[in-house]
Amino acid sequence: MRTTERVLPFFTVTAFACLAVGLIWGFFFTPDDFRQGSTVKIMFIHVPTAMMAINIWAMMLVTSLVWLVRRHHVSALAARAAAPIGAMMTVIALFTGATWGQPMWGTWWAWDPRLTAFLILFLFYLGYMALWAAIENDDTAADLTSVLCLVGSVFAILSRYAVKFWNQGLHQDSTIMKVGEKDPLAADYYLPLVVCITGFVLYFVALVLIRTNTEIRARRMRALLARERQG
Repeated sequence: MRTTERVLPFFTVTAFACLAVGLIWGFFFTPDDFRQGSTVKIMFIHVPTAMMAINIWAMMLVTSLVWLVRRHHVSALAARAAAPIGAMMTVIALFTGATWGQPMWGTWWAWDPRLTAFLILFLFYLGYMALWAAIENDDTAADLTSVLCLVGSVFAILSRYAVKFWNQGLHQDSTIMKVGEKDPLAADYYLPLVVCITGFVLYFVALVLIRTNTEIRARRMRALLARERQG
């Protein structure tokens, strides 16, 4: 918590600076795509939030494994703190994806492998949070949610690699990493998108630090109340 107090201002200020620069640059200073028009600029929100939705679950997986192996309470609380942020990122990614897809595909939703896996991942986020809320004993809740996190990781992987696993589907493969390859992301969009992704990553770090501190304090309060009842 002492470390958080020192680093949180840096992450917060840098996150908002990157988001402001990236979004203004992306939405107002990049050209319209010759095929998609101005709709393509949804990528500056959709791509970072979709990446974060998957990577936040990966972070939860790592911290859950730390809890199962080392029984480190902060790791379990960090996973719990990250879940609502991941759910929020998933909702934003689903909404912006539908908004982007409707004029491109002619439909708001399709049971595409990646879209379906992403929707299931969102349901796992909801189930994870509901399981924490339903169990009073923190250690038992941490055990069960860690197992749920392991199972949900399958759909996080599918959300990331579904386009590679199945050649069918409407959703395109990732282009941001294809610099120098066939059909790379246009240079006009690449740099502002990288800035936006950096901003969302830093924003997540700031939020998860704040929420983890809150979870630690809440756990201490519950422990103190339990001792008072026993006394």
